[in-house]
Amino acid sequence: QVQLVESGGGLVQPGGSLRLSCVASGIFFRLNVMGWYRQAPGLQRELVASIARDSSTNYAEFAKGRFTISRDNAKNTVYLQMNSLKPEDTAVYYCNAQWLNANSWGQGTQVTVSS
Repeated sequence: QVQLVESGGGLVQPGGSLRLSCVASGIFFRLNVMGWYRQAPGLQRELVASIARDSSTNYAEFAKGRFTISRDNAKNTVYLQMNSLKPEDTAVYYCNAQWLNANSWGQGTQVTVSS
């Protein structure tokens, strides 16, 4: 079965950095569009960034210039490097894999930006 396992979340001060990782199994990783989404309390889940099979990327406006998504097909892993973090970046961050009609989610990792 499909498994997406996120790691790398935690508590960080404003202006700090975190690197999230998501290891996928049970899918043809290299065929999937991989993405990171986030959901803050009381708000809808929103796209942070996505990376296609050809490694072309797409970012939400709030992520441009601060976050970088990348993938390593040999390790079935997608990363999200987050720099210059702000308190409003506090949320649960979810990994997502999409291919044809299949859409899979990880369990999420908490990111808290606070002094």
